[in-house]
Amino acid sequence: MSIPSIPDIDVYIPPSELPNTIVPFPLYITVHLGAPDEEAMNVTVPYLDYIKNVASSELYPTWPEEALRANIHAITSIAMNRIFTEWYRGRGYDFDITNTTQYDQAYVHERGIFDSISQIANEVFDEYITREGRIEPLFATFCDGRISQCNGMYQWGSVDLANQGYSALEILKYYYGDDIVIVENTAMGGVTETYPGEPLELGDSGISVFRMQYSLSRISDNFPLIPRVEITGYFDESTENAVRVFQNVFNLPVTGVVDSDTWYRIRYIYIAVTSLSQLVSEGLSYEELQRLYASIILEGGDRPIVPYIQYFLNVVSQRYNSLNPIEVSGFFGPETTAAVREFQILMGLNPTGVVDQETLNYLYWNAYSILTATPVEEIRLPLLPDPGVVLAEGMGSEYPRILILQIMLNTLSAIHPEIIPVEIDGIYGPDTAAAVIFLQSLYGLPATGVVDEETWNIISEAYQSYLVELPDEGT
Repeated sequence: MSIPSIPDIDVYIPPSELPNTIVPFPLYITVHLGAPDEEAMNVTVPYLDYIKNVASSELYPTWPEEALRANIHAITSIAMNRIFTEWYRGRGYDFDITNTTQYDQAYVHERGIFDSISQIANEVFDEYITREGRIEPLFATFCDGRISQCNGMYQWGSVDLANQGYSALEILKYYYGDDIVIVENTAMGGVTETYPGEPLELGDSGISVFRMQYSLSRISDNFPLIPRVEITGYFDESTENAVRVFQNVFNLPVTGVVDSDTWYRIRYIYIAVTSLSQLVSEGLSYEELQRLYASIILEGGDRPIVPYIQYFLNVVSQRYNSLNPIEVSGFFGPETTAAVREFQILMGLNPTGVVDQETLNYLYWNAYSILTATPVEEIRLPLLPDPGVVLAEGMGSEYPRILILQIMLNTLSAIHPEIIPVEIDGIYGPDTAAAVIFLQSLYGLPATGVVDEETWNIISEAYQSYLVELPDEGT
């Protein structure tokens, strides 16, 4: 029997689940109280306090509220751009930003904070400006517009526009263009440095490898001597060769290993060639990263498909003694990578530890053959999330969740005799639709026979509640 292709790995990947695409605001930010190369003290302060301090140093509290909001958005975006690009840390400095307006924005350590500014900052400190379809926070240049001029926002001009009735977003679009958007409610992140903590070398895989390959590939456009690499998330021999050439070009020890110095030099050159730390930049496209990342699942990620991979690995481990069961945690960590590598070896695939389409097809088919041959009363499914693909009558066995759905339906038929047991074949036929319609009616949902997120969650919760009462045995 042929190995089925699985088209619904992840139809949509939110930016937060792509490598380094939404910038988490830091809990703290380290400010250098002087020019970058000037001998001066570094102070590490809460990020929110930093935003309030800069806003109180740059703005007048009597300005119209919409002008204050627009300017505070610009302040947060500059800070987030410095963090995202690691502008200073990538150059060997031990701080995130300076307090000099020649390079960054004003910060007066331990100054007082204006109440009106503090209130607005509390509301918008975790937001930043970006351009539509882009990932990087905009380096939202601003100046007073009277004594000094710039290519960005004029602060006093923003006051005039606010007095004319412009909203904060309209003010920002007036100065930065109609294609800007405000990213809201970003998550808090404790770590601002992107270096993974250990050198990357031949045989490694994961999101850090993906990010490094992406940067190297773009750098090669400006430095053709550096060969382009395929962006797979796996550190193969061609990647090692490209790293060696990069190190030679930029006067680093030629090891082929991406240590901290090489990592940050790659980051530095990538930021330079794409101008990500400037108001007008090439931009980092969400659509491009989505295209590259959609068909691979890497260590370091927590996409909805990950617990399915982990569960299928556990099922297949019954067939192969060398494959150890792993925790179904939903996070793709080193244990999952090791299990994936062992499975790839067993299947005669390249042992990358990366779950690509071919690996996923082999994994599902092996799990499918085991699950369809196992009595339903011996199967114990973990709680598996809905990855966002609606299931409906007519769908075939290439959709793994149909198989999982049928196992849950047959198990629930033990407590709901009205559910006629379905054939567990992974094909969404009329019998599966009828069982779904019964449960939808039972739980007060529209009886459509279509499994959307709400229906999936209701069935999953009912199944898990039933399992609680059963002995802890089975697949």
